[in-house]
Amino acid sequence: MKRTLQKHIAEALQILGQLGLPRAQQNERSALCLLALINLTPRKKWSSAQSPLMGITPIMDWAREHYQKEYAPNTRETVRRQTMHQFVDAGMALYNPDHPARAVNSPKAVYQIEPATLELLRSFGKETWHGNLNHYLSQRETLASKYAKERNQNRIPLRVAPFKQIALSPGEHSQLIRAVIEEFGPRFAPDATLIYAGDTGEKWGYFDQDRLANLGVRIDAHGKMPDVVLYCERRNWLLLVESVTSHGPVDSKRHQELAQLFKGAGCGLVYVTAFPNRAVMSRYLIEIAWETEVWVAEAPSHLIHFNGERFLGPYGEG
Repeated sequence: MKRTLQKHIAEALQILGQLGLPRAQQNERSALCLLALINLTPRKKWSSAQSPLMGITPIMDWAREHYQKEYAPNTRETVRRQTMHQFVDAGMALYNPDHPARAVNSPKAVYQIEPATLELLRSFGKETWHGNLNHYLSQRETLASKYAKERNQNRIPLRVAPFKQIALSPGEHSQLIRAVIEEFGPRFAPDATLIYAGDTGEKWGYFDQDRLANLGVRIDAHGKMPDVVLYCERRNWLLLVESVTSHGPVDSKRHQELAQLFKGAGCGLVYVTAFPNRAVMSRYLIEIAWETEVWVAEAPSHLIHFNGERFLGPYGEG
């Protein structure tokens, strides 16, 4: 039985090598992902490959059920970032073909083997394989560029500087990040400079790393960055804005994490939680840390202070 299980894994590894995948993706994990994408269980022939829609967790469950490979739940990100991202970039797999505008961090996200790749894989082991493979490889760059262009059509454009524009992944999270930069920033920190804008699809959507380093903060790729960082030079403040659609609000734990991450900053730190609307905010009120700010995108001209007596006092009538 073990030999039967290993046969398709070994063949999938051979295919990944012939398709030119990087060494980092020529491993058992990627081989099992490829087999899952075509639903090739141990006793099936390559000619019977299929094209189901599969999410990351279903892929991992499939590997356990059919190839006795157990993956811990915390390896989901490894499967997604170290195998499926590369499959999509290579044009071998499609991301959310049923709903291209689906948010990157949606639990409903799915992958599907790309049609031309499926046809190629069905010929593996036949006399036509090498001819089909050569033809397929000659078309790859064109197809990969085509799918990349289609993905970018669903991204959210955002101008972050006079001559700089980025594209955020689609979804509620990116919409809120855009609102923070375009609505919150000009109102409450009009002279601020954008230092960082995160993106659920690309960890560093925009990052002026040199500017942050000049302020005394150096961040590596493992730092738990807030969603938006703005620097207000006139007041010498760093505004650390967390979108509730990613980590949740700035609660006591998150406040401590951010304080530790930015402890080298030679400026004041302002902690802000951004909500899309007050209905969402109401679900998190009990968690929001004191000495932080709350901004709600549906009422962009207002700010809610969780700062105690510092802001106690009457408002004028005019």
